[in-house]
Amino acid sequence: MRVVILGATGSIGDSAFNVWEQHRQDMQIEGLVAQQQAEKLWQRAQVMQARWIGLADERAAVQLKRAHQGEAGPRIVQGTAGIMEMLKEADATHVLAAMSGFAGLEPTLLALSRGITVLLANKETLVAAGDIVTRTARQHNAALIPVDSEHSAIFQCLARPQPFHRIILTCSGGPFRNYTAAQLQEVTVESALRHPKWSMGPKITIDSATLMNKGLEIIEAHHLFGADYDAIDVVIHPESIIHSMVEFVDGATLAQCGVPDMRIPIAVALSWPHRWPLEVPTVNWPGTTLHFEAPDLQTFPLLGLARQAGRMGGHFPIILNAANEMAVEMFLQRRIGFVDIPGLVEDALSELGDARTVNTADEVIAVDARARRYTQELVAHKGR
Repeated sequence: MRVVILGATGSIGDSAFNVWEQHRQDMQIEGLVAQQQAEKLWQRAQVMQARWIGLADERAAVQLKRAHQGEAGPRIVQGTAGIMEMLKEADATHVLAAMSGFAGLEPTLLALSRGITVLLANKETLVAAGDIVTRTARQHNAALIPVDSEHSAIFQCLARPQPFHRIILTCSGGPFRNYTAAQLQEVTVESALRHPKWSMGPKITIDSATLMNKGLEIIEAHHLFGADYDAIDVVIHPESIIHSMVEFVDGATLAQCGVPDMRIPIAVALSWPHRWPLEVPTVNWPGTTLHFEAPDLQTFPLLGLARQAGRMGGHFPIILNAANEMAVEMFLQRRIGFVDIPGLVEDALSELGDARTVNTADEVIAVDARARRYTQELVAHKGR
């Protein structure tokens, strides 16, 4: 297979690199794309013998070209236009879409339109444009394989299509699982970034702390598996050993289990329908106890807001995602508090919400931009 990795220097990219180290004979790396970690990307491309490098940050790309002028190595492209050019010209069979946030939408759609198998680790793409993404995949006979550990688990449980009753998404609960609303008032950026189980980028780590990550996964599961929103449940499972479950119409439940290690779902997606051996830790079952509890929707309202936005459809999921991305960014910049994030998302949904169907990527981009502007202006107006 010939692979392009979008988000090659992030946590998913690091895990994918380790999978490649164990299975380099099975994977030719066509291209590596990152936001701005230029030197890390160059060194990784040299090791993996990538043909292309793409940097979304144009200044970082220019500096990288200057630093390695005259050296043998991959072709360097810059900005969104350069990355899209690479995806049009690269001889790829698989694209691992692990770019953070809404930025993954256009590259994912382009890859699918070329009939390339997309290994999706970017949930925001499906949240904002699920109908468009899945329709594009069908029209071009392109496979869409989830990489999120939860959706990979469901994908594996449904490997043989069969009627199911409900999907059960598991959730670690994040670092503030037992916090009260009053305690959340004191949450700092540093404490929110300390996830108890997973090593992830800052945006998804904050989403895990607010439980928005699980709300986005509800919408993602709806699009990936055709499940009604009433047939998708969330259960807190702090050990993160069971990655999700499917309950079938006969009352049986299948669960996919393993240590919390993203190398496993990445390798599953890359090798599907086969399974590659991996050198990863395994569960010590005699020493393992599993716990489950219901999420606290009053203390963590974003989970309920996400489900409601998914049900409403139209502009609502786009606004949900855009407002949340902006709120998380402003929290990381220390412009707002942790408990301000849900309020900003709710305000944007209330003010801008529209259930009209969105038919094109350009419409999605326009709604997304409007929601981002509104959220920024709301914070500026309140003097935060």
